[in-house]
Amino acid sequence: MSTHYNFVAVAMLIIGLLAHGQPIESQAQDDSTRISDLERQIEAITRDLEALTLGTEVVNPAQRGAFGMAPAAGKVYTINQGVSIGGYGEVLYQTYAGAKENGDPSGKAAKLDAYRGIIYVGYKFNDRILFNSEIEIEHGSTGLAGSASLEFAYLDYKLTDNFGLRAGLLLVPVGITNEVHEPPVWLGTTRPLTENKIIPTTWRESGFGIFGETEAFSYRAYLVNSLDGVGGGSSGASGFSSSGLRGGRQKGSKAVAENFSAVGRIDYTGTPGLMIGTSFYTGDQGHNRELNGRKVSIGTNIWEAHFKYQARGFDFQALTALASVTNADDLNELKGLSGSGSVGEKLSGWYVQVGYDLLWSSASEQQLLPYFRYETVNTQAEVPSGYSSSGSKDSNVTAIGMAWKPIGNTVLKMDYQMHSNASSSGINQFNVAMGWLF
Repeated sequence: MSTHYNFVAVAMLIIGLLAHGQPIESQAQDDSTRISDLERQIEAITRDLEALTLGTEVVNPAQRGAFGMAPAAGKVYTINQGVSIGGYGEVLYQTYAGAKENGDPSGKAAKLDAYRGIIYVGYKFNDRILFNSEIEIEHGSTGLAGSASLEFAYLDYKLTDNFGLRAGLLLVPVGITNEVHEPPVWLGTTRPLTENKIIPTTWRESGFGIFGETEAFSYRAYLVNSLDGVGGGSSGASGFSSSGLRGGRQKGSKAVAENFSAVGRIDYTGTPGLMIGTSFYTGDQGHNRELNGRKVSIGTNIWEAHFKYQARGFDFQALTALASVTNADDLNELKGLSGSGSVGEKLSGWYVQVGYDLLWSSASEQQLLPYFRYETVNTQAEVPSGYSSSGSKDSNVTAIGMAWKPIGNTVLKMDYQMHSNASSSGINQFNVAMGWLF
């Protein structure tokens, strides 16, 4: 950022101080009151100066969200009143190696997919109450392999400027990607496996709770209908499997709601460009299913910790996740699973990702970010006694890629992913994706 810009920023802030300072109506006004008022104003202007000085050096404005929502998804929070329209989309090309790690034919054909098309529709009734929603078309057409879904739909009631109540179909606040998954915001052509198989992104369930943020922290805590660990219920969810927890998502579709789960999240956001946080999800996912005349509890816990830093050209993030499923042997019996098809009692995963904008020090609005991601995930880290684990569920992925952003709202990404697992059946792939948000 130029020295000239810094001087302009300081001048604007000084003018703001003079314009917004409280007039002295009388020399008799208490000195301590005047000093206290000035201190508060100086503190506020110091924060504004920090934001102006860092500006896009921290993160492109297109990558800033609000109250747990992604940039385009949070657009309704920025208007005074009325309708807000936003959206995002992505198209993905994937081509695969002809052979697996062990030399066997992969048998996988290349795919070109109109992966997602999203419209956000929100309405801000007043300063306290707003509605927000996301309507998603996946895979181009509901008539073929695609689907149309309500991704979220909720009402916020802000009791104060920084604290409120939220209810409806909610994005579960776990991980980095689940709430913030608009393609220009994250590096990689595909989402991390850990945030797919252990944290079942995109994960939404119906419920209610609280949200809020201060100058240094943001937080959310909800009560939502539990995942359907068994499957076969009114929502059509398939239930947990040897591949992870993803099949338990009910997506607000006639969800079985005999059990509810609690989820909470807190993030430190007091340093521009930095987010450090953790979240925890816990509850019974059995919904009073019976086995041999007794109700089966499928207690499930998911814990994750995450770190994200986007500043001065760097884009770094890391996440670790652990999950546990109690009575997995009963769950296997309910689902008719045997041998290495067992649901994992313990699931684990983590990844590290780093990128750097080669054009950061230039005057260009464009960004060119080479990036690297390493990830390991095991959905059968432990299985119940009498069952076995499959080496195919203990895998790691190394991705090397490049992202080009002509402007912050659009991106073209490509990467080469090297897949490996304990059974030597991994299949490497090359991906190209383009995405946008507005």
